[in-house]
Amino acid sequence: MRKDQAGWSRPRWRRSARTIIATAAAAAIAVLTIGATPGPAAAGGTSVERVALAAAVQASVATGYSHSCAIPTDGSLWCWGNNFSGQLGDGTNTNRETPAQVGTATWASVDAGTSHNCAVATDGALWCWGSNSRGQLGDGTTTKRNVPVRVGTATDWASVSAGPSHTCAIRTDGSLWCWGFNRNGQLGTDGSPYTATTPLRVGTATNWASVTSGFAHTCGLRTDGTLWCWGDSTSGQLGIGVLSYRTVPTQVGTATWTDVAVGYAHSCAVRTGGTLWCWGENGYGQVGVSGSLRTSPVQVGTANSWNGITAGDDTSCATRTDGSLWCWGNNTAGALGDGTTTHRSAPNRVGTATTWTNDIAVSYHSCAVRTDASLWCWGNNVAGQLGDGTTTGRTSPGQLTLPV
Repeated sequence: MRKDQAGWSRPRWRRSARTIIATAAAAAIAVLTIGATPGPAAAGGTSVERVALAAAVQASVATGYSHSCAIPTDGSLWCWGNNFSGQLGDGTNTNRETPAQVGTATWASVDAGTSHNCAVATDGALWCWGSNSRGQLGDGTTTKRNVPVRVGTATDWASVSAGPSHTCAIRTDGSLWCWGFNRNGQLGTDGSPYTATTPLRVGTATNWASVTSGFAHTCGLRTDGTLWCWGDSTSGQLGIGVLSYRTVPTQVGTATWTDVAVGYAHSCAVRTGGTLWCWGENGYGQVGVSGSLRTSPVQVGTANSWNGITAGDDTSCATRTDGSLWCWGNNTAGALGDGTTTHRSAPNRVGTATTWTNDIAVSYHSCAVRTDASLWCWGNNVAGQLGDGTTTGRTSPGQLTLPV
């Protein structure tokens, strides 16, 4: 996942299986020099704006299983936390408790999988690094990399979503491409190959607006607002009423949607009109309702002011149009940010601030951006993934300043 707005962009799996829906040139603002604005996840009406290649840097933030990465509007890239597979991209395998710069290129957006990352440069080239046991880096090998390696030679990549062991991306012509592990059909290529080490095109559609990659399933929005999911649905995470698999994109109902995010085995989406719906595995309450798994979308509460959604592992977070932030699901390490480690089966507000943007990244730790451009992180910190120079976790948001 992921979504880019004028500010930071949210990640998709583990932090969230998030999506990119719209692109915008980032405005230079104080503190982190990140331009961040609240607002709907997609253009008005029932359509979703297709991603376009950014002419200027789009600042972004992403969280993996135990690492984080961010891009401020100067186009530099910074990562911190666990580095066992080289996912920090700094040429080492040394964990970092504070942000370390990745190379000298100018970057537009970044997304994080469990232990790999992919980023789009401002020239439209796509680069990946970190774990590569399933070909998720897309460089034609299964060799892990501790510095960014280029994916092919194309210069028209618009967005990318990194799952634990597969990756999907959209080009500026609206085509969708996936690579990596495909055991459960998560690449959307009709079940073969078992593993792809280079990008494969998903169908022939040219109206993909966003894509978000989970553990073994994938979902995406098209420009007409329709929602499509594929891969593993043994916990109902595809939302199509089955407990099986789908190896090609399958439409979820007939409603129109503005945002979608996927976690380990659950999914959530915002419908046109601002209502929030989730489905799939619900062991920690990550679907936002009580009870067992759901194979079809179920509405979360009655509010119709939801603005954006993110999901990761067994946790979900969403913003409302008033700028408030709400999280629910697994809270073992404090990723819900409510000052406790109590699991929640309904949205629970994070503090009292009304200045949160839609740029949120969720895993066992979380990071999010406020409208004043400040970056905040909380949750698990065993590998230094909060970036504050310690390995001490926290259950409520703490501010992080990048060294830019």
